[in-house]
Amino acid sequence: MATLAEQLDSVQAAILNIESKGQSITDGDQNRTNALLATLYAREQRLLNKIDRASRGRTTMAEF
Repeated sequence: MATLAEQLDSVQAAILNIESKGQSITDGDQNRTNALLATLYAREQRLLNKIDRASRGRTTMAEF
């Protein structure tokens, strides 16, 4: 499994992609919708919180 920092990088790259290219892409008859920004922003915040806790020596028993 990827580290928290790697997961954060992936989420932030996905956010940047959607912010620069848009939520949905249509190519001929094909329509593709990217992950919802609200979901990605929430995931980003959870990862930032986990990284912050870990940097202060606080960890949680379960990760959701």
